[in-house]
Formats: sequence, C-alpha cells, structure tokens
Amino acid sequence: MRHLLRALIMITALVTAPHLASAQTAPPATLVADKVWIDGNDTLTAEGHVEILHGTTRIKAGRITYAGASGSLKIDGPITMIDGDEVIIIATSAKMDSELRNGILRGARMVLNQQLQLAAAEIHRVDGRYTQLYKTVASSCQVCAENPVPLWQIRARRIIHDQQERQLYFDDAVLRLMDVPILYIPRLRLPDPTLERATGFLTPTLKSSSKLGWGVKTPYFIKLGDHADVTVTPYLGTKTKTFELGFRRAFRTGDISFEGAYSNDEIIPGQTRGYFFGEGRFNLPRDFVLNFDVELTSDRDYLLDYGYSSKDRLDSTISISRARRDQLVDLELVHYRSLRLTENNNTLPTLVGDFTYHQRYEPSLIGGDASLRFEGHSHYRDSIVPGNLGRDLTRASLRLDWKRNWTLRNGMVAGVLGELNADYYSIRQGLPGELNGYQLTPSAAVELRWPFVKTTASGVSHVLEPMLQLVWSDRTAANVPDEDSRLVEFDEGNLFSLSRFPGADRYERGYRANVGVTWTRYDPKGWSLGVTVGRIFRASNLNQFKNSTGLGGNNSDWLTAVQLKLPNNLTLTNRAIFDSGFNFAKNETRLTWKTAKVALGSSYIWMESEPYENRPLDTSEWIMDAAYKIDQNWTGKFDWRYDFIAGDAAYAGVGLEYRNECVKVDLSLSRRFTSSGSLTPSTDFGFTVSLTGFGSNSSGRGRARSCHN
Repeated sequence: MRHLLRALIMITALVTAPHLASAQTAPPATLVADKVWIDGNDTLTAEGHVEILHGTTRIKAGRITYAGASGSLKIDGPITMIDGDEVIIIATSAKMDSELRNGILRGARMVLNQQLQLAAAEIHRVDGRYTQLYKTVASSCQVCAENPVPLWQIRARRIIHDQQERQLYFDDAVLRLMDVPILYIPRLRLPDPTLERATGFLTPTLKSSSKLGWGVKTPYFIKLGDHADVTVTPYLGTKTKTFELGFRRAFRTGDISFEGAYSNDEIIPGQTRGYFFGEGRFNLPRDFVLNFDVELTSDRDYLLDYGYSSKDRLDSTISISRARRDQLVDLELVHYRSLRLTENNNTLPTLVGDFTYHQRYEPSLIGGDASLRFEGHSHYRDSIVPGNLGRDLTRASLRLDWKRNWTLRNGMVAGVLGELNADYYSIRQGLPGELNGYQLTPSAAVELRWPFVKTTASGVSHVLEPMLQLVWSDRTAANVPDEDSRLVEFDEGNLFSLSRFPGADRYERGYRANVGVTWTRYDPKGWSLGVTVGRIFRASNLNQFKNSTGLGGNNSDWLTAVQLKLPNNLTLTNRAIFDSGFNFAKNETRLTWKTAKVALGSSYIWMESEPYENRPLDTSEWIMDAAYKIDQNWTGKFDWRYDFIAGDAAYAGVGLEYRNECVKVDLSLSRRFTSSGSLTPSTDFGFTVSLTGFGSNSSGRGRARSCHN
C-alpha cells in the first residue's frame, strides 16, 4: 500500500508543481506518508511517518504541507534531516523550498560526522551549500541530564557551515571551559570534522626546558593544493627564538618531505643553530625504487637540546633498489657524520658506496637451492694518515652457495651446504702487508636434524629437535683490515651459520661443529615455552673472535635462549652467553605484558667491556617503559633507564594523558641525567590540549562520559 501511495504522490507532485517538472538540475522529490490529502488544487498535506527523499537529502517529520502556488514546504516536527553521510539536523519546525536547498529550521541542532554538535535557536539553509546558525553553541562533548554543561563549548552569535569547502566560520566566538569564558575571538575559522587538510592553526604546545626555558609552539598549516602542504611553527621561549618549517609533497610516482629549524638561543650566544632533515621515495620503471634522505645539523648538540632527534650519527643516503621473488638489486651511496665527541669525522669513513646483486636459483640437475651474490663496496676518509686513521678501501665480492636437504626414513633431516667466496681488494693509504689483490674462501658443511613430536592425552604438544652441523672452511686468510665486522653477535639466529661475522671482510675458518637442541612445549590452555641451547666446538683456536663475543677460544661459550608466552599476553624472553663456570659475557632479559589496562616493556642488559667494539666499560642497564590505564579517560605513562655501572639513573620520564570524546590533554616531564662533553643534564616539560571535533582527528578518541537515563 505504501509503494502504491508513493507512486500516487510522485504523480501528484509533478502535476501540482510544474516548475519541478520542468527542472533539469535535479529529479523531483519523493514523498512517503501514512496519510495524504489535497486541499483545493494546489495544497498537499502529508501526515504520519512522513519521509521526503530528494537527491542525497532525507527528511523525516510528523507533518508536511506543500503549497503548490509558492512551491514551499511547511514541516512540523520532530524533524530529522540527513544530508549525505556527514550532516544530521534535528529541529522542531521548518519552512523550505521544494528542492530542500533553502529554508529556515527552528529549535535546531546539527551534528557533523557524528562528532561536532551545533545547537541554535534558528538554522538557515542557503542554496543547499551553506548552513547558517544563529545564537549557537558548538561542542563535541556529550551533553545530557547528568552532564548538562560540556567540558568545553564555543558560543557564537552566528556560525556558517560551508558544506562544499567543509569549513566553519564563527562570528563573535567565546571559548568556555566548564561554562567559564576564557577567550573571545571576533572572527574564527575552523575545519569541520570531515576535512583532513585545511589551512589554519594547529594545536599549540607549551614547553619548558632547563636549557631553553619556558616557551610555546604555535604551528600553522598551509595547504598548497591537494598534493602539497607547509607547516610553519614559531617557537618563542625565554631563552630561544626558533622557527620550524615542514614541507610535504606527493607526486604520481612518489613523495617527498622536509623538516628543519633555525634558532638563536642562549645556549650558544651569538651563533645561529639549526638542522635540516629530508626524505623521499619514488617508483621507477621496471620495479625499481629510488629512496633518499638528507640529515644535516649545525652542531653536535642541537638535535638533543631541542628534542628533534636522539641520533648521534647522521647518514645522508641515496639508493636505487629492486626486490623480486628471486632477485635483489640495491645500489646505495651514504655520507656519514658523527656527532659523538669521541669520534673524529676526518678519520671515519664519511663517504660509503655499496652495490648488491643477489639472485636465487632452483637448479633442476642437482636440486636444492642455489644463489649468486655480488657485492661492491668502497669507502673514503678525509684523513691522509696511513692505517686505520686514513685507509681508503674498495672491495668486490662474489659468493656462490648451494644447499639441499633430504628426509630419511627414520624422520631425520640431512643436509649438505657449500659456499665459495671470491674477494678482490684495492687499498689506499693502508698499512704494509695489507692485501691488494684477491682471495678465495671455500666452505662446506653437512648437517643432521632429528625432530621429535609428542602429544599427551591432555593435549599438550612437545617438539624436540637436536641438530648437529659439521663445517669446514679454508684456514688460510689474507691480511685484510677489519672495517666491516667489528660488531659480532652470537645468538640462536646464527648458531647454525657457516660464518658469524656480520660483514664480508671476515670469514669464520677451520674445522668446527655447531651443536644445539631446541625444545618447545605448547599447552592447550594458551601458553608455550621454548628453549634453545647450543655451543660451537673447534678443532683448533684460530683467535678469530674476542672473548666478549662468547665465540673466542677453542670452544665457544654456551648459548641459551628461553621464551615463555602466557595467555594473558605476558611474554618473558632471556638470551644469555656464559662459559662452563657460569661467567656471563652477555645477558638480556626482556619482559612484555599488555592487557586492557597495562602495557609494560622492561629489559635488563649485561655486556662485558670490549675496547675493540668501542665499549671500554661494562654495560649493565635496566630499561622500563610502562603505561597504565587508570580509568576510562586517564592514562599514566612512565619511562626509566638506570645505569648500574654509573650507579645512577640515565633517563626518567613520566606522563599523564586525559582523553574523552571531546578533548585530549597531554602532560609530560622528562629528565636526562647523563652528561658528556658539552652535553649537560636537562629537564623538559610539555603540555598540550587538543579539542577534538575539528578536522579529521577522531582517531583514538577516548570514551565519552556516561549518561544514565
């Protein structure tokens, strides 16, 4: 019956409204109601569950009267007007034209993108684009009987919403917190919640630093079309005058971004300080990708003084790469600059070039997996002093490797590995006797793994896998400077590797046996425990590794790795390297726990000193990073790093965050205790308040304050 009535009303509307029938810009409105009648020849009245549909606009009302002579609609409420997916208007009564583009709504409230509410005594719709609200209040806070006063609100004589540009214009605006007026602004423009990018001010930040004093950052965002923007941020403090600038641009095949700052401060009086960081990525033909980044700063301490970065070595890079299923191509050029007082940039490799070509094969004749890898490397130092202070080196390396596994009838897995490395060196300003020429390094290995699996009647599964790998590599080694393999790690990831050196200028040599066993227990209740134990036995000690790595001596230290995962998202991991007398060379314990209320990450690290790796002192540090959700809206945060060797904290930070449906408040306090060179201990304070509901910042909105009926 309703469908028949809809058709009847559409025909009646076309007959009684000739100007609608002749309109070419929009189709006629569709009217659906429980009861419809016509008074005279030009007045149509609909009553009971009335709905009007016109384009993207939909109106629900209690009664509608259509005057054909004037083409106007009189709508009695309660009225709900839905315009597209983002605008909802609720009113008590309205008068509108037949196309629903112009009209007046009284006792109205407008909701934008289910975030921002605007209540007004009267709303005017103009040309289907503008919505003018008079004597209005705007807020994204929830309002109900239990919370009649929003946490914040903006009262204005008039607000104009431009639906096309997605902007809100305020006349005579007053910002009120807890109904207390705190700021008057004659003219104010803000983006509506659906707009992602718009020119205007961003959230200011109040900062305090023991070095820079009190200050405020007021970022201003400038939209440069659909694909570029600039952010300008004056930072005015009691001890600094800083100007920050950020730029982003998107292209059809990539994007670039730059950021920097320019400062005059009291830390280094009379000297201009600053930094510049930039990066970009572009897709090239034939699946190649171009990446670049630039990192520059005026002095060693500027980045830390202003909190822009904690990097103590800057690297500016340009690279071209391509990664496919069986192939990797990578060409990279890097310029390094160290900010450490203990390092001299003249004696460090400041310009480094690398080229890598890696191709994987599946040879049908012999089976298994094979690969070919070619590497080119060159680095340059500014120093002209021979040896470690001024050596310039170029290396070309070619590696061929092959591996194949067989599964035996008893369940054992047997494997064969082979590898041949050919290296050519050209060294300038080196020490006497260092290689200028080529060397060959063959390696071969056989391995045997025997996995055992057992499932108990209770559903618990055990997986036990002992493994033995016998390796041979050529014992002879040319006199090659160690430029690429100084930081050696020994863990479960390389226990069964042919070489544990990280770079290409060192190869593990001689006869050795890599022995290990892994055991994993899976419980149906949701927890698991994994243990790995391993050791390396050598035929002779070739003095290739330092004792602090755990790989020195005739036999290596014991390697153990334990991981416990509990069903409440608690994970405990421990990796340790120790000798037969339980003297630890390295130990790391990591604890993570994440629930609906708690997020915790804590680590303890112990390492023996190793001057060869630029670690003259033992390392013993405890690090903790925690967050606790106090209630639905409050979250506390805590960071801590304690140096047991120094006997003092190295860093501490606390933070408190309040977040609900309409506001976010961040309060942070941090202290860096360490000092070295020109760096001194410092304290930083930060305070930020963000009002949600303007612009597309609804992500991560906190839970609204509750209302009870």
